[in-house]
Amino acid sequence: MLNRTPVAINFWRRALNRLIQIIYRRNGFNPLPVIATGFAGLILVGSILLSLPIASAGPRAVSWFDALFTSTSAVCVTGLVVRDTGTAYSTFGHVVLLILIQMGGLGFMTFATLLFRVMGRSLSLKDRMIMRDSFNEDVLGGMARLVQWVVTSTFCVELTGAVLFAFRMVPMYGPVKGAFYALFHSVSAFCNAGFDLFGGGRSLTGFSGDVLMNLTAMALVVIGGLGFSVLSDLLKRRERRRLRLHTRLVLVSYFSLMAVSFVLVLALEWNNPATLGPMSVGEKILNAFFQSITLRTAGFNTYDQQAQRDCTKLISCFMMLIGAAPASTGGGIKVTTLAVLLLTVRMVSRGESSIKVFGRRIESGLIQQTVTIVCIAVALVFVDVCALSLMQPGAEFLDLLYECASAMGTVGISAIGSASLVPLSRILIIITMFTGRVGPLTLALVLARKQSHARELINYPEEHVMIG
Repeated sequence: MLNRTPVAINFWRRALNRLIQIIYRRNGFNPLPVIATGFAGLILVGSILLSLPIASAGPRAVSWFDALFTSTSAVCVTGLVVRDTGTAYSTFGHVVLLILIQMGGLGFMTFATLLFRVMGRSLSLKDRMIMRDSFNEDVLGGMARLVQWVVTSTFCVELTGAVLFAFRMVPMYGPVKGAFYALFHSVSAFCNAGFDLFGGGRSLTGFSGDVLMNLTAMALVVIGGLGFSVLSDLLKRRERRRLRLHTRLVLVSYFSLMAVSFVLVLALEWNNPATLGPMSVGEKILNAFFQSITLRTAGFNTYDQQAQRDCTKLISCFMMLIGAAPASTGGGIKVTTLAVLLLTVRMVSRGESSIKVFGRRIESGLIQQTVTIVCIAVALVFVDVCALSLMQPGAEFLDLLYECASAMGTVGISAIGSASLVPLSRILIIITMFTGRVGPLTLALVLARKQSHARELINYPEEHVMIG
């Protein structure tokens, strides 16, 4: 029988297989570096495409360095920009950004697995291990079906969001441009990216009183930020009749942080003439609610972030560093990390020997992983803000902290404006965005694997050390 497979598909199948083989050969049987390598490769390709003359809206192409910053921000679903997205890039550039945001939100291996399915390549054991770790699953079976469900449900949710956005954007920009704008902002919201095409760095400030726009954006951000494993568990609740412990912790911690943020922002900014002050009571509640959600790594904003009170900025830095849920489109140290940390404090204060919550016991090894992730994340932000304060002598220290926390948590809102950063500061923010998106996930998986395989050959005698 003649081979009817198109030549182009055969070429990309061989190229993708070759890429996976090279990555595996360099890293042995460890699937974890594939995640970081895939993100880095995607960023590099995106920077090249965005620096092409066809991607620029002006007579001169965007520099490769600026394109690298934008590509990193898009793949890491952050939203920090040094060039205005709406005016600096052409339609081609916007399409490239849309693809980068979508692939960055769902993950490199999700699309690689989807390509495997299209090309007729079955998933190997190594591929399944990567997907299992990426989606926080316990078993290797059903990975292909899980990826197919993730991609299908993602497109359905984004299409629904685009239809709702279109009610506002089509009358504003016309049928073609309005439809594309609606789709772009729906994908950007679901992936917690925060990129907008309105120009002038306005984000959603022009829709601060629009209930439809705000509620649609908030719903997309929350659905994308809860994580695919949580969404899958919620849909299977009738079958299991009981949610998993991970799902319960995510829901409680995620919405608790939202509630605390909402109350604090509303109280602190109620009379601020530069933020919520001039708004009506309903608009104040709506915008405070939106701000509490955007701190979960959304990146959109409905009022000037720099005009907030210092206390609000400081609290926002803490909220942004936490980020969204594991295996979601958001970054940060994750809400479950904070939950385990607080449960550890409760365990020690009560004199208990293990963490007990919702009728379940959390393994002790998770405590060490949690403390390690939090310490490393806080240390990185501390080093970043100290370095930025030296490279940006005229900037407010709190605004620099706001920028670093936003990059580490892949949030994307800025109080100083990323365009005002000097080149060395931009390089530091690029590294921070990449670390915030890939680092906590990879670090958590590395720690889990090391602890599961660790064997102590020598046990030393214990000795008491005073603390506190």
